[in-house]
Amino acid sequence: MSDNALPIHGWDKDPILTVEHLFMRFGGLVAVNDLSFRVGRGDITALIGPNGAGKTTVFNCITGFYKPSEGRLILGHGRAPTAEELDAVTLNGERGLSSSDAGVYLLERMPDYKVSGEAKVARTFQNIRLFSGMTVLENLMVAQHNALMTASGYSLKGLLGLPSWTTAQKDATERAKYWLDKVGLTERADDPAGDLPYGAQRRLEIARAMCSGPILLCLDEPAAGLNPRESLELNELLRAIRAEHGTSILLIEHDMSVVMEISDHVVVLDYGTKISDGTPEAVKHDPRVVAAYLGVDEDAVEAVEAVLDEATGAQS
Repeated sequence: MSDNALPIHGWDKDPILTVEHLFMRFGGLVAVNDLSFRVGRGDITALIGPNGAGKTTVFNCITGFYKPSEGRLILGHGRAPTAEELDAVTLNGERGLSSSDAGVYLLERMPDYKVSGEAKVARTFQNIRLFSGMTVLENLMVAQHNALMTASGYSLKGLLGLPSWTTAQKDATERAKYWLDKVGLTERADDPAGDLPYGAQRRLEIARAMCSGPILLCLDEPAAGLNPRESLELNELLRAIRAEHGTSILLIEHDMSVVMEISDHVVVLDYGTKISDGTPEAVKHDPRVVAAYLGVDEDAVEAVEAVLDEATGAQS
């Protein structure tokens, strides 16, 4: 590679999610404006920006809660889909196609339960949405409800106690126990989820999402309301999920210490438009990002850059 060649990052080389020319309009309001970015397979990608930048709207489009006004959302299982596979899905009007070694899904065509069940994309929410009256363990079993219903033959196999149902139920329970241990909640398994401290509820919500076996985990402000010790525990949990399970992670986060500590890739939005896309180090020093977070207009970007350069020179 020559000195002038641009580096090829994981999100360019092997994307698990590709967002192409995404628009989301609510009447005359353009919440997301021609957004394109990629999430690398096995990467932790952060989607950041000031309040009202459109981050949660993007999440809702990816996970099927909103149908985009325009654009394409491509998720690839196993490997990045080829151009021929994409053409086949697009031209046939299919939601997705699977082969022995890969699958391609057009998320904008799928309802939310299909995005979760077939494409294997799981999410958490900005506001915790646990079943507070159920126990901690029951919350993790609920995440596996669809698989258990299928294994039970929609109750018939379960009533007859057939081996396929017994095995599926045992596997689901073991999976739930595994994730209880990973998030440090084994001793609280029989307690109502609503009785947990706030930080523990955040971890439980991530564990519940992981019980569905996602290949892409979308986390909406997972560090919101956490103290420094809990934020550190969250960082360790997300690294373990990526390292031990190969799960790719896309997160929205305002806590820059979390973003800069664990992210491989950062995408920055401002008023629904992408203003920066790259490594944490590159994004941190992008004057457009600094200007957006300071709340100054575009005319002030050069002034912000000059201040950064002056500060950097003074430190050296």
